[in-house]
Amino acid sequence: MAAPAAPSAPAAEPPLDRRRMIAFLCMVFGMFMAILDIQIVSASLAEIQAGLSASADEIPWVQTSYLIAEVIMIPLSGFLSRVISTRWMFTIAAGGFTLMSLMCATSTSIDEMIVWRALQGFIGGGMIPTVFASAFTIFPPSKRPIVSPMIGLVATLAPTIGPTVGGYLTDLFSWHWLFLVNIVPGIFVTVSTYLLVDFDKPNLDLFKHFDWFGLAFMAGFLGCLEYVLEEGPNHDWLADEAVFACAIVCAVSGVAFFWRAFTAREPIVDLRAFGDRNFAAGCIFSFVMGIGLYGLTYLYPVYLGRVRGYSALQIGETMFISGLAMFATAPIAGRFSGRADPRVLMAIGFSGFAAGTWIVTGLTKDWDFWELLLPQVLRGCSLMLCMIPINNIALGTLPPARMKNASGLYNLTRNLGGAVGLALINTLLNDRWDLHLARLHERFTWTNTAVLERLDTMRRQFEALGGDAGAQALKAMSNTVRVQGLLMSFSDVFLVLTGLFLAMACATPLIRRPRAAPGAGH
Repeated sequence: MAAPAAPSAPAAEPPLDRRRMIAFLCMVFGMFMAILDIQIVSASLAEIQAGLSASADEIPWVQTSYLIAEVIMIPLSGFLSRVISTRWMFTIAAGGFTLMSLMCATSTSIDEMIVWRALQGFIGGGMIPTVFASAFTIFPPSKRPIVSPMIGLVATLAPTIGPTVGGYLTDLFSWHWLFLVNIVPGIFVTVSTYLLVDFDKPNLDLFKHFDWFGLAFMAGFLGCLEYVLEEGPNHDWLADEAVFACAIVCAVSGVAFFWRAFTAREPIVDLRAFGDRNFAAGCIFSFVMGIGLYGLTYLYPVYLGRVRGYSALQIGETMFISGLAMFATAPIAGRFSGRADPRVLMAIGFSGFAAGTWIVTGLTKDWDFWELLLPQVLRGCSLMLCMIPINNIALGTLPPARMKNASGLYNLTRNLGGAVGLALINTLLNDRWDLHLARLHERFTWTNTAVLERLDTMRRQFEALGGDAGAQALKAMSNTVRVQGLLMSFSDVFLVLTGLFLAMACATPLIRRPRAAPGAGH
């Protein structure tokens, strides 16, 4: 009599496809270039301004034009990659980004630079969400502890080391190399992705129902929103005519865009992904993480530049410690992401953010590398502990058919979080500075004995140097008051950020623990 058949073992998971892994690594490198480019240019705007003989009002458009164009392409990329396939989407994005980098380097006027930067942001903006979508569709869930830290590290490391790289390139060569540095890697990424990427097939039938009105409304909504957030803090918000006009266009376009998104036969962006509770929660946490990523990358250099008088290169060298902390934490976060509850990792990460910003509430004018060491280490570690589980929660439960569209929306929330965060930080910083200066001026009066004694001491010190010692002492006293007011406003901003990050850490239990997505990895 035959022995009973043994129970069948579960099917073994297919081994990791080496070709796909190499193709994905090339795509990740392209994403790194696109994200890095924003920060290396922002660190050297003064050199570009001098080289192109641009005015102080014109030079911010080198960044603003790029950001506006990129924020339009990010959600659009999901639809385009479904139409023309991941292969062609990424190849065109990488090739266009490389070509526009060359055109930026050869610009001879600020108008040329703005045009090429806008095209560079629009074309290259498709790389970032395409990488995220590919990571969660071509690899099975068991490989996410390897893939998620990779894209998480790139998405957070590039903005952090950008000022350092930009400072070195400008100091050692010239501002042209901020763009020329993209050429050789860009050609490599373009060619390699064309030859290696074969994740999906194009669906050109979708283009027959392309929602042109939806695209126009989305461009008006997101483009004007980005402009208002970029320029509002510097121009007293709606008191400025251009900001006011863009706010009106943003509001009208926003209403029309949402109407088209729910009524068009094939909407330019499918907002139904927000019906998934974990995706919606992941986007909210990604939005706040964008504030932590871009807001702190902005605040530390502002302090080091305005108060300490550091150059762009010195600022980059001081902030590089965050990048080292990310490198050290990425493999640890990746290993735990597959074993621990991602909500626990997120709670630890946001608590680390809060601890770092709480330490900096004690900021003084003498803080430099060593005083900022621990806050930066906490920031770098926290970014990785947050980024990887947030990616998995937001995108790890969606079916592959919805991944491309959802990836664009998810990456958009992080960028908008950075834009909104910077606008609020700038506004809060300026308002609190004005408030503290008013209060300090009330105390620094001619009837205050301590102030008069300090002023007399400073006058005697300046007498040894010659000149009008009284005027020099008064000017030095005024500068001291302004610096103290600025430091107090920095402390207020860091205190608000501490409260925000603590609130997010406390909110993590509200998220459902994700299960594997249906059909993932196929």
